[in-house]
This record gives sequence, C-alpha cells and structure tokens, in this order.
Amino acid sequence: MPGLVLADQWSAATLVLLEANERRAQFLERAVITCHFQDRVTVVQERAEISGHEPAYRGTFDGVVVRSFGSPAVVAECAAPFLRAGGWLIVSEPPGDEASHPELKSASDESGRWPREKLIQFGLEPVEFVRNDFGYQVLIQREVCPDRFPRRNGMPSKKPLF
Repeated sequence: MPGLVLADQWSAATLVLLEANERRAQFLERAVITCHFQDRVTVVQERAEISGHEPAYRGTFDGVVVRSFGSPAVVAECAAPFLRAGGWLIVSEPPGDEASHPELKSASDESGRWPREKLIQFGLEPVEFVRNDFGYQVLIQREVCPDRFPRRNGMPSKKPLF
C-alpha cells in the first residue's frame, strides 16, 4: 500500500511495486489501473531475493520504501541490492514509542534495531529514526551492495546475518 500512496502523492515518480504474494500483487495491479497509474507504476510479482539479482533492478533505484516485512537484517539484505550508491531506504517501524519498544533507538546506537556495524556489509548506513504518529527508519546506500546479496530464496529469513 505505501507504493500506491506514493504514486498518488508523487505524480512525477516512476515506481516499481514488488510483491511476492500473488493475491496482493493482483490487487496492486487492479489498483494501479483503477487509479490510472499504469503509465508510470509497474507491479512485479516476485521475491526480493530473486529480483534483487536481476540486472533490470539491481543497483538501479534512487529509493526503496518498504513496510517492515521482517527483522532489520532481512529487510536490509533484501532491499539494499535494488539501490544505487547514494540511494535511500525508508522502512516503516512497529507502532509504539521507544518506551514500549526499547529496541527502537537512534540511528547511531549500535544496540538498536539498525546497527551501523552490521549494515556496512550491505553498503547501508542508518541516518535517522523518525517517530511521529508512526515510525520509520531512514538509511543511505553508501556503496553498492556486494553481489553475494541477497542470498538465495528464503535464506535471509532462515539465517539472518544479525
């Protein structure tokens, strides 16, 4: 859903909506047509571990926006391969505040959910954690993600790297 909102609010953007679930991908395709976004929004029904290795997508995007679909290790490994150097990743975070979620710490806190030391392996660096009515983590792709990421289908979730 965040992709549809971005498409509506950012009319100059060309977007690719990646969705692994067939039913949700079909819903997105219908919504794109209903909203008349088909000239600038494409829906791809595929897992990130697979499409992250496809030359048409790898290292080509200025930004990636995701709802938190797994732990930070999983999200980072699956999203980083899509970003060009200098690109940004925005990840929605669990609802609540830092008092109810002590793991939600500042971007520079190594004990937080997005440890700088661990994210370096993907070329990512946490920049800012924002909490308003909702929360999101902002990361920058400082260098191109190494070719070994993402690992094969299902591995990021089965064996997270941090």
